[in-house]
Order: sequence, then structure tokens, then C-alpha cells
Amino acid sequence: MSENTKATGQSGGIQPDWKLALKLLIPSALGLFIFFAPITIGDTRTIPLDHMVSGLRSLLGGAAAWVALAMIVAGAIYPFVTGQWKGTLTERTFTVLKLLGVMAALMAISGWGPAMLQAPDMLPFLFETLVISVGLIVPVGAVFLALLISFGLLQLVGVLFQPLMRPIWKTPGRSAIDAVASFVGSYSIGLLITNRVYSAGQYSAKEAAIIATGFSTVSATFMIIVARTLDLMHIWNWYFWLTLLITFAVTAITVRLPPLRGMDNRSERAEDDVPKGKRLSSAWRAGLQGAAESPGLVESVRLNVKEGLIMAISILPSIMSVGLIGLVVANHTPLFDWLGLVFWPFVAIWGLPEALDLSRAAAAGLAEMFLPALLMTEADLAARFAAGVVSVSSVLFFSASIPCILATRIPLSIPRIVAVWFIRVALSLFIAVPVAYGVVALTG
Repeated sequence: MSENTKATGQSGGIQPDWKLALKLLIPSALGLFIFFAPITIGDTRTIPLDHMVSGLRSLLGGAAAWVALAMIVAGAIYPFVTGQWKGTLTERTFTVLKLLGVMAALMAISGWGPAMLQAPDMLPFLFETLVISVGLIVPVGAVFLALLISFGLLQLVGVLFQPLMRPIWKTPGRSAIDAVASFVGSYSIGLLITNRVYSAGQYSAKEAAIIATGFSTVSATFMIIVARTLDLMHIWNWYFWLTLLITFAVTAITVRLPPLRGMDNRSERAEDDVPKGKRLSSAWRAGLQGAAESPGLVESVRLNVKEGLIMAISILPSIMSVGLIGLVVANHTPLFDWLGLVFWPFVAIWGLPEALDLSRAAAAGLAEMFLPALLMTEADLAARFAAGVVSVSSVLFFSASIPCILATRIPLSIPRIVAVWFIRVALSLFIAVPVAYGVVALTG
């Protein structure tokens, strides 16, 4: 009996070949461990992938900055090599922004340029905290991504979570792994998974857009940075779990509103409905079928590393240029003050004293998700808590996640993304403020 066959037992049930079962279980278990199992090394407790990236960054030392610069230069050249710069207005605009990103990266490394841009929360923040981290985690994560998505785990999880995902978020069960990968790993890893699955015809355009704009949030490890900045670590469990709940509650509402509601919902390989009482057995068979159809490990890794590198070089130059522009606008112009007025009613209704400050901070999150935290460090606990929630639950920001989405094949335009962002921020503020009052009351 070959590896890709199943034997039928005397009872008529379908029995898997043991080699095929191992092909499903061993890579999947290793992938789950690398992406989802927190372990402690030294004084740091985080997932193995994060430990690997941290170790690689320590090993590279100062060379990590030059690796990031090389990727940024490659990303700026890539549109000219592929001819993408001749495409839509959006592609031409981002090609120019990528070239500006090279200049910004050179200034970050050399220390050259106006003192305003060399302030600790400007170029150094973007380059050291975001660019180098993303530049390392996406390619390294792509090496191990094949373990999660190429050997049947995606199909198995899809069948198991179908009863939950479809009614609440209108996405296939397999999208659960995208959400978890984003939250415990990185939004860039989550989008990499989403893009691969969408390209394979297993998500419709609507489903991929819902996942990209609703599930691909920043990682739990980055949430720790937000919590520390806002002095929320003493209520970390409240912050973590309520932010998770609010983020996905907002997504459940957003999918039922324009512009996501009207998107094309046809897919080439949609998930089949499972007969009642057959959930576990159907999930197992789906996983085995995925393992049987998977390419070899070397080919899977090669494909995922190639796409991971392309995604990394595509977003890094944009993070530098768009992120820097956003920081300059937030710190030196009244634009976000004006934009914040749009969100003011969603906060003021709850009587929060810092309603206008929180609205302005939330608006600044469109440029960079960390800005609401930076702008609300001196506020009262309820306002700080709400700012921390909105930093995460808004999902979309121009310094990283939006360029990352635009680098995928998912059919989302900038106007549509901004519309989704507005809805998410308004809903997040409306929900987070009363929740913050409750947390303050319970924690004293």
C-alpha cells in the first residue's frame, strides 16, 4: 500500500496508511510548536520562532541593519524588474514611496538628516523596532510556514472550526489558523498564509479580505510593548484577553457592513459542509487528503521562502517611507487633530474626560499602530486602556499592515481599506471605553 492510499477495514471505515498519518502529524506538530508554543529561554518567554529571530538578530549584531537595508534596496528595485511600476496609480505611487524608503533607511543607518527626523521616536523607532524585526521574521517564518500549511493541518483545522468561523465571521474554518498565526506570531505571517491560501483558490475575495482586514493584527508579543508603554502590565491578563475579544467582535460586525459585505464570495475550492456527527472523522480525512496532495518538504519550503522574501522586500521600503510620513504628520501637523473629531462622538457618549485626546490618538493609528500608545502615555487608566485596545483592534495602518496587504493578491484598494479602518476604529472606541471603565472598577 502506497503512502497516498487508504485501506478499508472490515467495518467499512476508512483507515489511513500509517505513513500518511505521520506525514500529517509530524510536520504539523512541529509547526504548531514553532509558531504557537511559548517557551522560556533565559529571561524571555515567547514562541520558538520569536526566539529564533531574536537569536539571529543577536548573532548578526550591527549587520542586521545592513541586511534590512539590502532588503529595502531590493524592494525598491523589484517593481522596475517586474514592471509593476507601470501598473495602477497605486502601484506607481508605492514605487515612489519605496524609493523614498531607501533614502529614509540610509538616514536611519548613517544618522544623517534633520534633527527632527533623528528623534528617538522617529527614524530610529521605525528602523530598529519595526523594519529590522519584520525583515527577519518574515523570511525566517516562511521557512517553517510549510509545516503549518502544506501537510494537511490547514484542512483538518478548517473542518473542525467550520461551525464557529462561518456563522460568526463568514469565513471558512481554515481561517482560524490565519487568525492564531497573526496573533501569536506576526500579521505579516498571517497575511502570508492568507495570500497563499487565496492564491490556491481556497478563499474567495471576500473571505480573504475579511481575514486580511480583521484577523491580521499585531502579535501578542508586540502587545506587550503597547502595554508597557501605557503602564498596563499590572492588568496584563485583562488587557490581553479583552483586546482579543474586542478585536474579533469588531470583525464580526464589520463583515456585515459595506465595503466587505458586497465583495465577491466565490471560491474555486470552497469547504464542504460536514454531515452531523461526522465532524472529527471528516476533519481527520481532510487532513490526510491534504497530506497526500502536499509536495515534498524541500519544495514546500522553497516556495514559501520565495514568497516570504518577496513579501518582505515589498513592505520594508513602504514601512520606512509611509511610517516616517505618518510620524511627521502626527507630531508636527494638526491633521490627526481634525481627523480625530470624526471619532469624538463615539468616545464622548461615554463621558470620558480625555475624549478628544483619545480620538486624536486613535486617528493617528492610521499612520502607525504604535502612535495611539505614544500619544496617550499620560492619560488616566481608562483612556490608556482604550488606547491600547484600539492600537491592536484597528488592525490597519500605513506603516506596515496596509502595504503588506497591497503586496498580496487580495483585491483590496486603498479607499476600501481606509473605509474598513474607519469602521473598525469607530466600533473599537465605542466598545473599548465602557469596557475600560469596567476594568478600572474591577481592578481598583
